[in-house]
Amino acid sequence: MRIAICPGSFDPVTFGHLDIIGRASLLFDRLIVAVTRNQIKNPLFSAEERVEMLKDVLETYNNVEVDSFDGLTVDYALHKKAKAIVRGLRVVSDFENEFRMALTNKKLACHVETVFLMTRGEYSFISSSTVKEIAFFGGSLRSLVPPLVEEKLKHKYKYLPQS
Repeated sequence: MRIAICPGSFDPVTFGHLDIIGRASLLFDRLIVAVTRNQIKNPLFSAEERVEMLKDVLETYNNVEVDSFDGLTVDYALHKKAKAIVRGLRVVSDFENEFRMALTNKKLACHVETVFLMTRGEYSFISSSTVKEIAFFGGSLRSLVPPLVEEKLKHKYKYLPQS
């Protein structure tokens, strides 16, 4: 069985993430979408909230499961017996950092491959940070995130003072 993980903070999940996940699900028998519990990034949503959002928006994918983890991605991949780590690339500048991480992971676990998927052009400008900024200022998220995620963002930000 070809198992891969698709790790990320998914804070929040965007249509760009869903594009990569959907296409990766066609390449592997089982795809584990793995939410990182990296508190260094100071996430807006808890890991549990991010897992729940992903489960909701990915419920139609039979071979995709959602999980969360702490620690190194490559250690999690080994624990799950994954043969590949799927990473999405939006723009050329993403590649340098992703390439460095892939080489490091290869050094730590030589049997785990990194697979890069380019996002579709219409999603190349979307980032979770941009989505959160637009949500904070009350902008439309309709073309950036699923409706469920838009509602969760509106709920998070309605209590914040805006100047």
